[in-house]
Amino acid sequence: MTDIPRRAASRTAKLAALPLGFAGRTVLGLGKRVTGIATDVIAADIQQRTAEQLFSVLGQLKGGAMKFGQALSVFEAAMPEEMAGPYRQALTKLQEAAPPMPVASVHKALAEQLGENWRDMFAEFDDSPAAAASIGQVHRAVWKLPPTRKGAKPKTLDVAVKVQYPGAGDALLADLKQLSRLAGMFKIIQPGMDMKPLLTELRERITEELDYAMEAEAQKAFAAGYAGDEDIYVPRVVASAPRVLVTEWIDGTPLSRVITEGTEAERDEAGRLMATLNFSAPARTGLLHADPHPGNFRILPDGRLGVIDFGAVARLPGGHPEPIGRLVRLALDGDADAVAEGLRDEGFIKPDDELDAEAVLAFLRPMIEPVAVDEFRFTRAWIRGEATRLSSPRSPAFQLSRKLNLPPSYLLIHRVTLGSIGVLCQLEAQAPYRSILQKWLPGFAPVA
Repeated sequence: MTDIPRRAASRTAKLAALPLGFAGRTVLGLGKRVTGIATDVIAADIQQRTAEQLFSVLGQLKGGAMKFGQALSVFEAAMPEEMAGPYRQALTKLQEAAPPMPVASVHKALAEQLGENWRDMFAEFDDSPAAAASIGQVHRAVWKLPPTRKGAKPKTLDVAVKVQYPGAGDALLADLKQLSRLAGMFKIIQPGMDMKPLLTELRERITEELDYAMEAEAQKAFAAGYAGDEDIYVPRVVASAPRVLVTEWIDGTPLSRVITEGTEAERDEAGRLMATLNFSAPARTGLLHADPHPGNFRILPDGRLGVIDFGAVARLPGGHPEPIGRLVRLALDGDADAVAEGLRDEGFIKPDDELDAEAVLAFLRPMIEPVAVDEFRFTRAWIRGEATRLSSPRSPAFQLSRKLNLPPSYLLIHRVTLGSIGVLCQLEAQAPYRSILQKWLPGFAPVA
């Protein structure tokens, strides 16, 4: 028991020390530089060392720090190009890797969650982790399936066994509390981004993400909703407990590899599949996959998008809110007054705020450009332009954004939308996004 406080103190010390090291001092000294001033004064080696130290610590700490880094990683495409290179490698490593926990700890967790005879459930179990998640790690194994009839030859199934890190709950809460105090230093990753709402949202969803039994229920709903689908595949759940989850293993090309090595056609198709998942899931499952970083997706050998990790989901039993689609369509039609009125009704414009409707429309139009045409190619240049437009204090868009509100009911949808756009820009994918919205987003298709 005495080890737990010591480990927690060590984790907090590592996080608190981030601003004090070489990279941390560099971060704190570059406030003006990362907002666009004197972009040529920082050598590439300093950027490299900043990335390596920051993300090395995040990876070692796992828990909230790693989850925070994974959430940030989808915005890599928005970074200025001279900074993107050094960070890209560190961010990709963070998405898919972390130091493993001891084998004895893995076995102890399995015994506690699946029973002392847990080994009898598996024909094989690989003690070396195949992957790391933010609050657990994944092992590859072979599960013994129950016989379909007496005397039948035993069958097996390749499975992924996700085991939660011991003490992950306390560590996650401690990490997020500490990172909230250091939120300002993360402007080196994405200038202009307010980190505190992201951290607040992560804290609010801690309980659900720590409970693998709840994750199993979400994955079952997705698997049922996409059973037999030609575009999306969700592996089935084999067994679950509060801290252990056993699911079907899927082989495929990680989306992170498609981003870095895929052909243009492969990246375009991956973008189409990602958009299809995001907009069809609420209608088909009543849920929205709320963790869109590339480590959670695979392109299967048959071309389908394999989806894993359902710890973070938004519950939308009525599907996507109809006002989203309707207001986007009205904005494309140029009906500024109707757009402003609708935003006010939904709580995006506060009741007492008098905002110019045409200015609001001008603020929104660049954001909905991808669905203004039959096909659109997301690019790093496009998202960097939007990031600059929305974060520059002298920009009219920045000034207007400070007057707009984000209703709590839209917070997770907003995060998923931004994260998904970040991934599409990493892919630089072209696809018929407008037709996908017309099919799946309520209110978007023109009224017949």
